[in-house]
Amino acid sequence: MTDGDRRSRLLLTAVAPVALVLCALPLPRLLDPLRPDLLLLIVIWFALMMPRTGGLLFAWAAGLGLDAFRGVVLGENALAFVVVAYLVHRFHLRVRMFPLAHQSLVVLSLLFIYQFLLFWIDGVTGHPLTDWARWLPVLTGALCWPLLAGLLGRLAIRG
Repeated sequence: MTDGDRRSRLLLTAVAPVALVLCALPLPRLLDPLRPDLLLLIVIWFALMMPRTGGLLFAWAAGLGLDAFRGVVLGENALAFVVVAYLVHRFHLRVRMFPLAHQSLVVLSLLFIYQFLLFWIDGVTGHPLTDWARWLPVLTGALCWPLLAGLLGRLAIRG
C-alpha cells in the first residue's frame, strides 16, 4: 500500500462518517426537502478522484449505512449508490477532465439517476412518494458540488 493510498483511506474514514451523520441530523421543516445527498456526493467524489479507494464496496457500505440511518427498505440506497458509483468508475477519466461547471452537470445527471432509482424502488415496494419536493436534492446537490469538490480536493492535497 502506497503512502497516497493510506492518506486517501484516512480521508475517507474521516469524511464518510461525518457525511452520514449530517444526513441524519434533523433540519427545520422548510429546509429538509433542500438537503443535498452529502453521502452520495462523497461517494461520487471518491469514485471520481480516488477510484482505488472509493470503489463499489465503499458505495455499497455507505448505502447500507444510510439505509440503516433512514429506516428504509434495506438495500435501497445501497443499490442506487452502487449503480451511481459504477457509472462514475466507468467514465471517471473523462469526467475528471471537465471544468467544475461541467462536472456539476454530470453530477446533476447522476443525482437524477439516484433519485429515479429510489423512486422506482419505492414504487415497486409499495411506498410511492410522488411529491415534487423529492427532486429538490438533485438541484441542491449539483449546486453544492463545486464547494464540496474544492474542499475535498484541498483536504486530499494537505493530507
